[in-house]
Amino acid sequence: MSQPDHVTALELPIPERHQLPADVQKYFGKCDEKLGLVPNVLKAYSQNMAQFEVFTRFYNELMFGESELTPLEREMIAVVVSSENHCYYCLTAHGAAVREYSEDPALGELMVMNYRVAELDPRQRAMLDFAHKLTVSPAKISEDDRQSLRDVGFSERGIWDIANIAGFYNMTNRVASAVDMQPNPEYHGRFR
Repeated sequence: MSQPDHVTALELPIPERHQLPADVQKYFGKCDEKLGLVPNVLKAYSQNMAQFEVFTRFYNELMFGESELTPLEREMIAVVVSSENHCYYCLTAHGAAVREYSEDPALGELMVMNYRVAELDPRQRAMLDFAHKLTVSPAKISEDDRQSLRDVGFSERGIWDIANIAGFYNMTNRVASAVDMQPNPEYHGRFR
């Protein structure tokens, strides 16, 4: 099956790399170095530098900033939210990240398809149940849900981080789905 030849279904004025500001060209260079690609989401946001800067700062803080959540746990939240939202872009990209961080291709696939059947510790299970509930019925989140996270060792800051990561991916899933954002083809074969 061939991949679509577009980043999004919209005819956005996505600049060529040489047209980008020097700092963004450098950022894309780091992506090439670390990931072997520039994620299509970054290419799409590059057509609006103000949004690009906010998006990348918030993403990097949520996913790599100081937190009691491990990089794997953050990616697991992204996948569980994206699975519920059926976001092809995020399932492909973050499913690959779960495979990478866990060094377990089966776990990556389980997260994409049904996290409930994965062998998870109680802390991860509670975290993902909270992220799932926040995705499907945010108005039903109650003190009992927050207490369930405390009971498995999450601090107030940890709960804040879980909520922010789940909220961020609910937003990005909706944007990606609305514009038919396509994942980079390289994600499909990674860490299997």
